[in-house]
Formats: sequence, structure tokens, C-alpha cells
Amino acid sequence: MDKVVNRWAPGAAYGPILSQTDLYLLGTELELNPILEGKLDNYLLNFHLVTGFNIPTSQAPQGGNNIPGKDEPATLPRVSQLIVISRLSPWCTIIKKDTGVTIGDVCSAMYKDYTDNDISEVEFGSLNQRSQEQLRRCAANNSNPPSQQWAGGYYTPAQPSDRLRRVDWLKERVYFEGLTKDDNYVRARLGFKAPNTFVMDLTS
Repeated sequence: MDKVVNRWAPGAAYGPILSQTDLYLLGTELELNPILEGKLDNYLLNFHLVTGFNIPTSQAPQGGNNIPGKDEPATLPRVSQLIVISRLSPWCTIIKKDTGVTIGDVCSAMYKDYTDNDISEVEFGSLNQRSQEQLRRCAANNSNPPSQQWAGGYYTPAQPSDRLRRVDWLKERVYFEGLTKDDNYVRARLGFKAPNTFVMDLTS
């Protein structure tokens, strides 16, 4: 009996990898990996944007660096570029990989974009005073995230930092819940829509 191959299985032999130009010319609709959509209870992606770790749950007890399906393609057909925005932040994250963007690439890119980049003075100044104070409190909390707060009953608190990172803008909603397709929101936000543009949903 022939073995049935998982259509989302990692590998380089599962159809073409479409470029941005290919997507526009072909008008191809992309199917999101169900793990990124949060539709698989046994592969729950509970990714924490502050620490970069997958948080263990009863449905997915293995946490840490063990990202469910990290080597699986993010979409079918596979693409060399994904664009991700969020309703909770003003930024746009572009994820590129010539051999096809994977689930692991999505998690890594979102983590790096939100922790490596600071909030600019102009962006911070666009907030009212109350929101600025909330952001500063979140920044203080995020400088000593949960993964660093307990290690065998003892931990050394991180030194307070004046740095304000993009992840602090999200306040308490720093858990990656999934990606969704919302062409109306994308068009209103970016002025155009594209088949490889998705909206990141976050939860606390």
C-alpha cells in the first residue's frame, strides 16, 4: 500500500516556490498552514513574543524552542515572502526566504522584529500620556520576562532599562494566537491587498 504523504510535510519537493511577482501574475490564493491558523489542538502554537519561546500547554506540553511544525511550509503553494501586520501595532514585518517561508521563519521573524527594534520618538510621541505610562510599565515587566523569573527557586532580576521596544507596544497581548486573512483591513491599512499578506492575532 502506498504511503500517504502529509501535504504540509517539510521538504523541497512539494511544488514550486512562488515569488511576489508570481503571486501577482498568477493571482494565486494561498492556504495557510493550519498550525499558523491555530486550528490544530494537538499542535498548539503558543508563541511568546517577549521570550521567543513556545509556552507549554496541556494540549502541547513541549515548550521552549520546540516550535510545532517549525520546518513545515507556512503556506501552500509555498512562497518566498510573507507580509504580516497586526491590529495592535503600526508596523509591517516582511519575512523572506528563497527556499520557502516556514512556520519557524514566521516565529523567528516576528520575535526579532518586535524585540530588536525600538519604538521611535515620533511613534512614542503619538501616544497620549496614559498610554505612554502603560508602555513604560510594560517595558519594565518585559525586561524580566517569565522565563527568567524562576530557575530552581532563585533568580537575579534584570536591571531596569529605559529602552522601549516594539514588543512593549503590545502591552500584555504578547502571545501569538495565529494568522488570519482580512483583505478589507489590509487594504485600509496598506492601501493595497496581496495574497501573501496576513494579519497577526495576539492574546494575553
